[in-house]
Amino acid sequence: MHSFIDMHMHSTASDGKYSPAILLEKIAELGIKTFALTDHDTVAGVKDMENLVSSRGDDTMRFIRGIEFSCKTKIGKCHILGYGYDWHNESFISILTKGAVLRSQKLEQRLDFLKHEYDIVFDEEGIAMMRGMNSVGKPHIGELMVRMGVASSVGEAIKNYIDNCPTLNNRLPADEVIHAIRAAGGISVWAHPLGGVGEIHMSADKFLEQLACLMDTGLQGLECYYSRYDCQEVDYLVSCAKEHGLLISGGSDYHGRKKYPDLGTLNADTIPIEEKQLTILQVLYGDSVL
Repeated sequence: MHSFIDMHMHSTASDGKYSPAILLEKIAELGIKTFALTDHDTVAGVKDMENLVSSRGDDTMRFIRGIEFSCKTKIGKCHILGYGYDWHNESFISILTKGAVLRSQKLEQRLDFLKHEYDIVFDEEGIAMMRGMNSVGKPHIGELMVRMGVASSVGEAIKNYIDNCPTLNNRLPADEVIHAIRAAGGISVWAHPLGGVGEIHMSADKFLEQLACLMDTGLQGLECYYSRYDCQEVDYLVSCAKEHGLLISGGSDYHGRKKYPDLGTLNADTIPIEEKQLTILQVLYGDSVL
């Protein structure tokens, strides 16, 4: 069973397996009618998807502009989603540019780390390919390592090698990201607040610390429904969102890769979620945003 809404997914514009065109076909096949593309630190895929959805002429399909930024606060790392933004806004363009620079620095840091720690050196063609991408991520490096025979799978490459490289300093300040999203008329949401796919679950105390920190900077919503969270965890996040006056969102975090969930999976128990349960939509479809 899957939901017919999904507010968190990735394409080849960042670290997803499928192009926006192929991704849209998969979305249509599943009957998903409301969705957002949330590639890391780039709107390239969103621009393509918006044109693709428009060209379908399907009035029942609703596409929402999304993005996911890798961020940090004084508490630690986090991911912030942005929805319904104007990509022409100067503040938004500025944070995109800053994010691209930091992501490029992160790539070079990882390449240096792999070279000096494990003697893993990529050929010029592979390095040029990664440097030329909109939003290169760990899966892209892992795929090259598999081709080189260094690892048997992308997951192994990430877990045993790439994840050992510290990159917290290459993350955007969450307050700057939230400000830019709001300045662009969008809605800021804390992605997978208890931990994403492959991450250790955050403790309750650490979660509340981070939540308070993010709310102080203007956070507007929580991703309460998430593919990795069971019903008890979802209920806890929903209650927190309601208690603090935050909008509720949800998504699968689909990448089209083995360790990631399927499209439309908004909780670990695979219970279908209805649009009315995501209060963020009431604002996105309204006359204004917070």
